[in-house]
Amino acid sequence: MYLSRRALVFCAAVVVATVIGSGRLPPFAAAQDAATTTHALSLIGAPKYPPGFAHFDYVNPQAPKGGRLRQAVSGSFDSLNPFVVKGVPGTITPIYDTLMATSFDEAGAEYGLIAQSVTYPPDYGWVEFELHPEARWHDGEPITSDDVIFSFTALTTNHPHFAGYYANVTKAEALSDRRVRFEFDQTGNRELPQIMGQLFVLPAHYWDGAPGRDISASTLVPPLGSGPYRLVDVDAGRRLVFERVEDYWARDLPVNVGKHNFDRLVFEYFLDETAMVEAFKGDQYDFRVENSAKRWASDYDFAAVRDGRVVLQQFTTQNAAPMQAFIFNLRRAKFADRRVRQAFNLAFDFEWMNKNIFFGQYVRTDSFFEGSELEAVGLPGPKELAILEPLRGQVPPEVFTAEFTNPVNGSPSALRSNLRAARTLLQDAGWDVEDGILTNTATGAQMTVEILLVSPSFERVVLPFRKNLERLGIQVTVRVVDASQYQARVDTFDFDIIVNSFGQSLSPGNEQRDFWGSAAADREGSRNRIGIKDPAVDALIDQIIFAPDRETLVAAARALDRVLLWNHYVVPQWWSALRTARWDRFGLPQTLPAYAQAGGFPDIWWYEDGAAARAAASTAASADTGGEAGASRETGE
Repeated sequence: MYLSRRALVFCAAVVVATVIGSGRLPPFAAAQDAATTTHALSLIGAPKYPPGFAHFDYVNPQAPKGGRLRQAVSGSFDSLNPFVVKGVPGTITPIYDTLMATSFDEAGAEYGLIAQSVTYPPDYGWVEFELHPEARWHDGEPITSDDVIFSFTALTTNHPHFAGYYANVTKAEALSDRRVRFEFDQTGNRELPQIMGQLFVLPAHYWDGAPGRDISASTLVPPLGSGPYRLVDVDAGRRLVFERVEDYWARDLPVNVGKHNFDRLVFEYFLDETAMVEAFKGDQYDFRVENSAKRWASDYDFAAVRDGRVVLQQFTTQNAAPMQAFIFNLRRAKFADRRVRQAFNLAFDFEWMNKNIFFGQYVRTDSFFEGSELEAVGLPGPKELAILEPLRGQVPPEVFTAEFTNPVNGSPSALRSNLRAARTLLQDAGWDVEDGILTNTATGAQMTVEILLVSPSFERVVLPFRKNLERLGIQVTVRVVDASQYQARVDTFDFDIIVNSFGQSLSPGNEQRDFWGSAAADREGSRNRIGIKDPAVDALIDQIIFAPDRETLVAAARALDRVLLWNHYVVPQWWSALRTARWDRFGLPQTLPAYAQAGGFPDIWWYEDGAAARAAASTAASADTGGEAGASRETGE
């Protein structure tokens, strides 16, 4: 699944027999009789919460409303329309609702938001949503099926990600003002109703109702929404301010009780990481996720931390850790041979970096589903083998014979040994060193590689890697560009190697096509940035999507994990717990949900006057005694 906010719906319609994909749907009457109408969807067992539940267990239903939350964003923005590829969008999602909403203490479950119920047939060939009768836009107009159809059309027409994500929809139809139906080009795909529940709903009457409004264009005019917040102040490229909507139509729905507790949300944008760190120390924003091991180890010993005004906390979840990695652009012929790609991994000295740069804070990633039951461990079991055997000869032979492990460096002797193995692989792939430069023996092409970065702080990570690659005769250039140029080059696949992160849910499905599917490889803006075009990978993705039960899905995910790893599409990097720092002025539930990042921040946190008063008093005391502000350091990975 890709988006995080979801919702549900009911259905009933009149349609004749329809041919969809490989199966023929039954006539409408029979299909409707057999269809399920429900308040919630789950990909793993039954939904935890029954119809009419009061609120999610992990929220504080008495959480006070009020206060201000200030957050920092790296970069800038020149648009308030995130649903097109034009421009760099600012944070705007607080103003929008989706059809369904996610539960943070279940894997793969959604409950009704704009949609009050959802209906689907046994073969999942279509889905219908019934919209909540109270659903309203901020201008008081009702949310209708026409808005849902408009939203679907706008998103799939104007953004390649949504076009791919919702590619299985063959028909979107408004059955009434509050009933909408989506028909699919295949049956048996249990995830399709849920990904439709993740649809952001946009106001048709706003975008079509006045001259100069164009949903296909970028804009800096605050758009109309229906969510818990409205945008009230825009300082282009620098600042966005949202205000909680007092009469928000969905504030008392079970999925929203105990949520959206801050009166104001402020997003401050910073072009410079050092300035961002110093702004936090100076209490210019409230909550920070620290992505630099060096900063975490050395930059958080300042007065506000020592006297308790700033709280340092690490969060873990039961989700799979993302695969962060150097990725190869397979559209470049020099990376076509997997032995070449494996050689790069042999030259990556994670152990040295972890000791000397990262303060020992990281663990090497060796799975695309790291730390979950979907991770491939040991040799394939019987269920996996049943899935993999038809692909024998199309996947690397090691898939059947060995557990994938990353090479281990960390000492001069280990590095020398791995570099010798890398040279052998490169020679076997047709590359040899001539005049100190790795050269293709058939074409004469030299191995020159550009590693494209958007963060200057990441150079300190890449430079040791470059040094090892140059020992193999590979000419390496490290190029840092600004955010807009970087995004444009990534979207158009204009790079050799970049750093990328692949987040996975515990119920993988259609998003795997966007990550690794052949159809996405040439679609600009897709997440198949590697450019994988492999029928075996496509077959494994389908095994995941059409898995009839959890056991089969787990086996298929493990099989895909093995095939991706042994193809050496990436050089895996590392992962750690989420490191955070916050000014002590917020309350949070005692028991945090298992599947929420950063303890569900900010959705289920609240402003706490007592903590704020203590922080203010301590700040005044520090000012009176000349309290420090913290040193300025440019660090990071």
